[in-house]
Amino acid sequence: MSALSLAEVRAAAEQIRGRVEETPCVHSPMLSQQTGAEVFLKLENLQLTGSFKERGAVVKLMSLTPAQRKTGIIAMSAGNHAQAVACHAQQLDIPTVIVMPQFTPTIKVERTRQFGAEVILHGETVDEAGAHVERLIVERGLILVHPFDDEKIIAGQGTIALEMLSEVPDLEVLIAPVGGGGLISGTALAAKSLKPDITLVGVQAQRFPAVARAMSGEPAQFGRMTIAEGIAVKQPGRITLPMIRRWVDEVITVDEGPIERAVLSLVEVEKTVSEGAGAVGLAALFEQRERFAGRKLGLIVSGGNIDLPILSTIIQRGLVRSSRLVRLRVGIRDIPGALAAVTGHIGDTGSSIVQVSHQRTFSHLPLQEANAEFVLQTRGPEHVREILRALHQAGYTADRID
Repeated sequence: MSALSLAEVRAAAEQIRGRVEETPCVHSPMLSQQTGAEVFLKLENLQLTGSFKERGAVVKLMSLTPAQRKTGIIAMSAGNHAQAVACHAQQLDIPTVIVMPQFTPTIKVERTRQFGAEVILHGETVDEAGAHVERLIVERGLILVHPFDDEKIIAGQGTIALEMLSEVPDLEVLIAPVGGGGLISGTALAAKSLKPDITLVGVQAQRFPAVARAMSGEPAQFGRMTIAEGIAVKQPGRITLPMIRRWVDEVITVDEGPIERAVLSLVEVEKTVSEGAGAVGLAALFEQRERFAGRKLGLIVSGGNIDLPILSTIIQRGLVRSSRLVRLRVGIRDIPGALAAVTGHIGDTGSSIVQVSHQRTFSHLPLQEANAEFVLQTRGPEHVREILRALHQAGYTADRID
């Protein structure tokens, strides 16, 4: 069991002062209304490199001896730890090598390179990247800066809880993402030391439930990919797992769909961008509203480094789920002016046509009949029903394509 205590977390808070942002812990009236809990968001996505990882990175780098700084460091990361280490190592003039999984979002890879680190892409997961790191440590003699299984790293991450309880001292529940366990270990230790009756809940991606399974004594099974790639860790740390068992009340899992919806909700409701890993806490809250209803609850939005194509896809899929983006198939006569006529009827309903395709060849319809498919922007389900009623009243056959 680690000997780490609240004193080390407080010392870490002094070390990071002036080097790392003290991010806001904001009340969300809209999310509170939607979930029935009183929701506060700790916006770690507002850090310089876009995630909480800077806290632990600074504490670890500041602990290195002059000789170790000269030798150089190495880290494995899905992106956020990489950027944090590279950024602050550059400020301290420490040579840095970062090994990242091959499918790390481009934005994280490029920003890590911009901070002057040598980036090596290897393997599909953080664990596979870690195996390559071990080989490079032997070959080059570099100092490992582990993403989570290090007491300095854990102490740095624990400073989040100090800030949250300073701003909202009567928090009843604290929910944090869980990958290897550095964030939840540090925040749980600090929060429980300051407020023993607070409930600590960790959240993992259902496809990478290593800590949740370890807590229940079950063997872990993994998927190949998750939108929450920042917490796609197959093996919890030797230091972090015992700390989680001691300080954390429960670790739960959420599937991909709820994570997508949580990312979209943070963009749409809070006007803040979260990566998948940063949104798992909100996904869990949405999935278990009844459990947390009426409680004062803090969610750590741990990072905001998401590729724009992925974010764009999430937004489009969210619009489809909420019927604000729909596909309709409309039967029309295959004569001049027919397509213009039906688009006029659609326009009269107040919807916007995003895309239209007119199919006459690949069809079993009789000659002089065709199907037109429309992608429409609407105001929601009732508006879609209004559009279909208007088309039917105008004499068209029309149905929604799911």
